[in-house]
Amino acid sequence: MLGSSSRKMAIAIAAALALALCAVPTARGQGDCNELQLDFIMIDGDATLQALEDDIVADLAEIGVTVTTRLYDNKTKFNNAMTSGDFHLAFSETWGPPYDPHSYAASWSTPDEAYYAALSGLPEPNTQEAIADMVAEVLTTTATAERQEQWADILTTLHSQATEIPFSGKSIPAVFRNRLSGYVNGLQQFEYRIDTLRVVTGSKNITLVPAGQGGLFNGVGRMDPHSYRPNEFYPVQWVYEGLVKYGPDGAILPALATSWDVEAAGDGQKYTFHLREGVTFHDGADFDCSVVKLNFDHFFAGGLVSPDYHGWYGLPGQVSSTECESDFVFVLYTADNYYPTLQELTYTRPTGILSPNAFVGGAASDPYTQNSCPVGWGTIVADGYPDVTCAGITQISGTGKWKFISQDTETVTVDGEEQTQTNTVLFERNANHWDASTDPSVVEFVTLVRYDSHEDVKNALLEGTLDGAVGDGVLDPEDVALFQSAEHEATFNVHVTDPMQNRIIIMNTAKAPTDDIDVRRALIHAVNKAAIIDRELAGLDRPVDALFPKNAPYCDLDLTPRADYDLQKALFLNCPETPNDEEDDDDDDNDNISTAGVAVIVIMGVLLAVFVGVFFYMRKREISGEPIFQPLMQHDPDTKRDEQKAHDEA
Repeated sequence: MLGSSSRKMAIAIAAALALALCAVPTARGQGDCNELQLDFIMIDGDATLQALEDDIVADLAEIGVTVTTRLYDNKTKFNNAMTSGDFHLAFSETWGPPYDPHSYAASWSTPDEAYYAALSGLPEPNTQEAIADMVAEVLTTTATAERQEQWADILTTLHSQATEIPFSGKSIPAVFRNRLSGYVNGLQQFEYRIDTLRVVTGSKNITLVPAGQGGLFNGVGRMDPHSYRPNEFYPVQWVYEGLVKYGPDGAILPALATSWDVEAAGDGQKYTFHLREGVTFHDGADFDCSVVKLNFDHFFAGGLVSPDYHGWYGLPGQVSSTECESDFVFVLYTADNYYPTLQELTYTRPTGILSPNAFVGGAASDPYTQNSCPVGWGTIVADGYPDVTCAGITQISGTGKWKFISQDTETVTVDGEEQTQTNTVLFERNANHWDASTDPSVVEFVTLVRYDSHEDVKNALLEGTLDGAVGDGVLDPEDVALFQSAEHEATFNVHVTDPMQNRIIIMNTAKAPTDDIDVRRALIHAVNKAAIIDRELAGLDRPVDALFPKNAPYCDLDLTPRADYDLQKALFLNCPETPNDEEDDDDDDNDNISTAGVAVIVIMGVLLAVFVGVFFYMRKREISGEPIFQPLMQHDPDTKRDEQKAHDEA
């Protein structure tokens, strides 16, 4: 056996060998990651998105990415930052039915839409302009099979550029106290079908909190059918109607037109709409073809069809002329065989039909000097178009199932600025609607109520002072799950749509470092979507790996490589062994690694030889009774004699 001194020496040399092994160069780790600084822009007050942002930021930190989040207090400021390209990351979402994929794709070449900045940095050959040309071509392709192939090419090309982090399929919830029943989910994000509600018990006047574009209800905007923010979608859908409406599975259904015919006309098409007779507006005005033509003349006048206004989608640029063949026959001509024409006529805005009494100048209103566009838009000046002077509208009056009655507002001071705050808005059922229900249990009045927080909405539902909450962003996801639980299922009815649009994180391809496709790919693979959805969205959404929902027309494609969570792949992309090495340096890297390996082997061999030599020398000295390391404690003489005797006998 080894003596005490030998054991100590062996341990010391073994420790030295261990330290030498630790000095061997190791595979890359997190400390080798490229340190990236990114700006993430968001709207302040959207609790759901802010909860997601925290988790996404934490995931990106795992691969060496530091994120600075900038919060904006309103949608306008956020949009300005996004469309000007002053960001690296920004939450967005596809538009869902009836807009995906064709109108969302058409908006990619419009400067005031989110994806414009995201695509502006794409290199040859798949530049923003090239993709825009592909989209323009498919929109005038009449053969369905050829159109499917073209959409596949567009979506495959875009997917290969890694321009967004596909996050989740977004569903729209609705929660009602059980004194109401019969609610039917809408087919669009902001389609709240309150006309389907029936009163089981209590008052036929109900209170409701609807989600707006910024989440919590904060007013309804101007409620004119020919413009955009701060208008909200749902009240425009309640008050106004178009010629046609969007139905299940993308069917085009009659609305103010009962039927239509389509035929070729030159290079384009002729659409003949047979209008519904006996319809009146909320203000008592009669509906006929002259009113339809008046509306079309206004919302497609002059520069309003340019990309800065209604030209974010294709139809305004396609309508070449309109006419009335009779009092109830309206004709629309298109410049090309534009396949989405009917579908785009279902849009909530800008093609809702306004009462002739609501135009400045009435039925004789001039679309160029008295246009229905908001006064705040001023005079529309666009190259190649006549000027248009915006005069606004004089009242809120359509033919829809709900009539606007009143709203309660007050002036408040926010961050030192005075603002108008809407507290309640009152709507009344249109009993004279052409499709009015005769069921005596229908809702008669709806009061929209403002609350300061999601928690306040939840508490009002639990206390019974609020009848319902509809839309994404009114309740926190965990609260929707709470109302679905066994504890509350006897008191509340909860409705959740199938995923109808994809929540995404846009990456700016024109701003470093997200102008690097490998950086964008690393970010895509670093985000653990499924875990975040379970943690923050109560499992209401589902992870997605593509820009558009699979159930959108032409979008059921198997796109590769998959935009899924893969931390090892993300680390490989952003944490190389030698940051920013060029491909032609690979051989030098291998030589350096080999040289280091040989050096370590030589050092270990020398240490081993020294160890063996020292070990046998120490052993020899111990046997002769002259160890190199003397004991620290002295034994008494008798003990020493006994040890020597035992040694001699051995």
